[in-house]
Amino acid sequence: MDWFYNLMTNHESVAYTVIIYSIVIAAGVALGKVRIGGISFGIACVLFTGIATSHFGFTINGEVQHFVKEFGLILFVYTIGLQVGPGFFASFQREGIKFNALAVLAVGLCMLTVIAIHYLTGINMPTMVGIMSGAVTNTPGLGAAQATLSDLSPNATDSVLSTGYAVAYPFGVLGIILVMLGMKALLKINVEAEKRLHSFRHRGEHSTIVRVAFELENPALFGKKLSAIHQTLDFNFICSRIFKDGEVILANDQITLAKGDIILFVVDKQYSEKLNNLIGASAKTEEYFPEDTKDKKLISRRINVTQKEAYSKKLSEMNIYERFGVTVTRVYRAGMEFVASPDTKLQFGDTITVVGSEEQLKIATKEFGNSKKRLSTPHIAELFLGITLGVLVGSIPFHIPGVPVPVKLGLAGGPLIVAILISRYGGRLSVTHYVSQSANLMIREIGIVLFLASVGLDAGKNFIRTLTEGDGLLWMGLGAIITLVPLVVTAWLSRWRGKLNYLEACGLLSGASTDPPALAFANDMTGSDVPALTYASVYPLTTFLRIMVAQLLIVFFA
Repeated sequence: MDWFYNLMTNHESVAYTVIIYSIVIAAGVALGKVRIGGISFGIACVLFTGIATSHFGFTINGEVQHFVKEFGLILFVYTIGLQVGPGFFASFQREGIKFNALAVLAVGLCMLTVIAIHYLTGINMPTMVGIMSGAVTNTPGLGAAQATLSDLSPNATDSVLSTGYAVAYPFGVLGIILVMLGMKALLKINVEAEKRLHSFRHRGEHSTIVRVAFELENPALFGKKLSAIHQTLDFNFICSRIFKDGEVILANDQITLAKGDIILFVVDKQYSEKLNNLIGASAKTEEYFPEDTKDKKLISRRINVTQKEAYSKKLSEMNIYERFGVTVTRVYRAGMEFVASPDTKLQFGDTITVVGSEEQLKIATKEFGNSKKRLSTPHIAELFLGITLGVLVGSIPFHIPGVPVPVKLGLAGGPLIVAILISRYGGRLSVTHYVSQSANLMIREIGIVLFLASVGLDAGKNFIRTLTEGDGLLWMGLGAIITLVPLVVTAWLSRWRGKLNYLEACGLLSGASTDPPALAFANDMTGSDVPALTYASVYPLTTFLRIMVAQLLIVFFA
């Protein structure tokens, strides 16, 4: 067994490093599934397993540990950005202002709490900023504070920053989870009921597209081409089919309209009344255009876009109707459905609704691809090119007047923002960013467990000694106050004043604390992507503010 002893005592070997990480992650994930009193801490247990492992002497090379931690965090936030990017902008239009206002409130309360503790206890501000960075699990803020302190006082040591961070970090992760669990228990929240409530409240926000039919009664349109309707109205809609002279035909702009024609539209629900006012009385859609009749000539089919030719041009440039005799009515992309328009540029992985005859649809399907194999093939090159761009953006210094050190978004903020932008606008530049849901989840989970294991292995070396000697316990207690006070106040305001449901509140609290482990816990506990969407809505602004606050506290109080 000498080989095993030599393996486990060679802390610099690759095999040892892989074994330690694998054991920490496997044990942490397994412990995270254990329920005590109906409560489990989920993936956050990987952090505490790492602390215990490191405490008993199983440490990792510092440079390797630092790389794995940062790389894991990049993978996590980048895949989160890809997932929620399209919904991020829609959410900001709906409730994003409210979400960000609550997040700004949480950051402001945290800053006021730190200043108050500084004056009440006399603890120097660098130590307080280190404790604060750990209490809100904000590594970029810690790095920015260290750089600021070094520039202001070249001879000053930044070890108190790192020590305060390490002591406060575990409860920073645990504290937000406790707030979420406490909120759930105190309010007797039923997660499934909250999910149904959220779906009911937002049922029209992810897909407001409807099929509506109207009978032509407006004399001004008699004898006009169908294109006259598009020329009259200034919003996007599709004329899908027309019931004319006793049969259903595919709509096109050259059809001459006549009194009594029944026209089927695909339109955003908010514009249906305007169509009603222009065309005439509503008609029963299913009576004239039934979806479940097998013998009808025109049918609709959902097709996946996988051919490069289909996502490198606008729909108007593809001449779909002229070439295939079919009409593209809707586009479903990353959880969002919208009406197709001539200016729509498809993206790889889009699901489109196409209307036509069976034979015409078969030909059109080949044009768009509809290849399940291509959908399941990960685009690794594009994924890492996006990460590269994200890291570069996160490294760009922003010079703020009055702050001596440039501000950066860091390795978390940069990749997240780039992923959100690529997932939303990448198709306009023919950038393939598609990652299947299963692949996205796998990469995301690998990233977060690597990050948590690295933080635990790093913090565990001096964790017990810091707690038992000197002011370690005091710092931990102060970190708990900094963690809990802003979160509890924000949770209360978000529920009673902001009228947020539990899923949104969990995402808000995680984002306001820039806490990926808490987000992973919230996603696991709720079984919903709503926390991730809310998290992404507030994370960019919160990250910037956390970095700014850490530097400003050093500048003005150190």
